[in-house]
Amino acid sequence: MIANFIDYLRDRLQYLTWFCYVAMAFIVIWSMTVDTHHAHTWAEKMIPGFWSLFGLASCAIVIMVARWFGKSGIQTREDYYDN
Repeated sequence: MIANFIDYLRDRLQYLTWFCYVAMAFIVIWSMTVDTHHAHTWAEKMIPGFWSLFGLASCAIVIMVARWFGKSGIQTREDYYDN
């Protein structure tokens, strides 16, 4: 069932990409309507959608570190121990 859903999304990758862009734009626009009077930091007050952008950047960094970590030795060929 999940494999069928993944194949369905993979076949409609362009629509999924546009949906994600629209969702991110909606979140940033929505965050501009939030009252920042009680914000704790300068960034929360001055940068619209700060936490959305912070979360996106954090996820990108985690993905890059995981890829580097995987390529540095965790991911290896399947017959590694046979030799």
